[in-house]
Amino acid sequence: MADQGSSAVLQAELAETKDKLLRALAEQQNIRQQMQRQREEAVKFAASQLTGDLLDTLDNLRRAIESAPREDSDRDAIDPVLKGVEATEANLLTTLSRHGLQRIDPLGSAFDPHVHHAIRQHSDTTAAEGTIVEVLQPGYMLHGRVLRPAMVGVAVNGQQR
Repeated sequence: MADQGSSAVLQAELAETKDKLLRALAEQQNIRQQMQRQREEAVKFAASQLTGDLLDTLDNLRRAIESAPREDSDRDAIDPVLKGVEATEANLLTTLSRHGLQRIDPLGSAFDPHVHHAIRQHSDTTAAEGTIVEVLQPGYMLHGRVLRPAMVGVAVNGQQR
């Protein structure tokens, strides 16, 4: 009988040890997967600081394009420079988009506080309330994550605030 008792104890200890081992292996696998996800995230967003810093350059290129005189008398002198600045902006946007950057230009869409920053409200009876009627500065997303929200003006029915 003593053998059966000690055998039962050993079986219980073996089962408990096996359970602990399986739990430890599962925990190790979970940690390994979590570390893999974190590493992939780090690689994916490693350039976010550089990309964020380049947004000011994109804004300045856009301001230069929009500030170019539109009168016919200045067109011959300014056209080559303007085309060069536009080409530079397009090239920079294309390059950054290959690395996951997307421009948020939400004119006419519904306001979303997760990707838009309301700067102004406009009394507008022609647009539905909450519709973006002005984009003051485009926003940008990097791999689906908001890098900078778009600064917008939103339609409200009633008085301008």
